[in-house]
Amino acid sequence: MSGFATTEFPVDIRFYRQCTLPEPMLRDETIVQVWCISQQSALANVQHLKSLLSGDEIRRACRFRFDKDRNQFTIARGLLRTVLGGYLRMDPRAPQFHYSENGKPALAEHFNPHNVQFNVAHSGDLILIGLARQSRVGVDVEQVRTVFATDEIAERFFSQRERQCLRSIPSEHRHEAFFRCWTRKEAYIKATGDGLSLPLDQFDVSFAIQEPARLLATRPEPAEAAHWSMYNLDIAPGYAGALVVERL
Repeated sequence: MSGFATTEFPVDIRFYRQCTLPEPMLRDETIVQVWCISQQSALANVQHLKSLLSGDEIRRACRFRFDKDRNQFTIARGLLRTVLGGYLRMDPRAPQFHYSENGKPALAEHFNPHNVQFNVAHSGDLILIGLARQSRVGVDVEQVRTVFATDEIAERFFSQRERQCLRSIPSEHRHEAFFRCWTRKEAYIKATGDGLSLPLDQFDVSFAIQEPARLLATRPEPAEAAHWSMYNLDIAPGYAGALVVERL
């Protein structure tokens, strides 16, 4: 099952089924692919996915105290390896990763002749994997929760423009709007690789009802906003999702 949303890049959204295999390769530099995975659906394959992990990844999985978190890491990393193995035409056990100083993983250069970029996010039952060629990419997903201190968190982390926008949205839609904003901001800082070293109030995203996803402004470098494309990911009821891709 797949769907397309077209603005600057065609975005191919694929929903994981146990019998689904990835395309052999991301052939077109202008296509971005997002895999949406139900952790519950993938549990039946967790032992196979664990067999694809490196020793270091297995040790990381074992550090999680609860089975749910351990399985989530194993499924996400095992399916990431499966998809990358398909794109790179190699055994999924083969790729090696390195990590930026802010902790963002990337393929080791000698395993990545086509410069495949990826990012992973998870919340609730869903795991997202975003992939692109050449362009940096960031994804985020959040389960929308109504028992959540949206106003307090927005006042602490959102920009002045975003706080004003959130206040203008009717109260019955405010939680959904908050999570739209939050996922778009998280996807952007994940795409840049800056992580939390980039303050969340130093850029503005659109998130009003029926407003297209967009990076509106960046500070202190205003021109930076033009270098990124932002997308809403309507992937499942009760979830907010976002994708950010570097423009070539």
